[in-house]
Amino acid sequence: MGFGIKELVVILIIVVLVFGTKKIKNIGGDVGGWIRDFRKAMKDDSPKDDEHARAQSDRVIEGEARTEKEHV
Repeated sequence: MGFGIKELVVILIIVVLVFGTKKIKNIGGDVGGWIRDFRKAMKDDSPKDDEHARAQSDRVIEGEARTEKEHV
């Protein structure tokens, strides 16, 4: 049992009548933002960042942690 074009159009019309076009547009924008943020987070998780974090944690353990102002 599959959905045909007619069934999908009827479901779309019902959804638009229940929620309204503004609400659907906002939901679509929110979902798009979530996907974009997820992809960005996946791309940002690189080995270079892991090495930097490891180096920072080593400094803290050795007592050599510095603030950003001390580096400048």
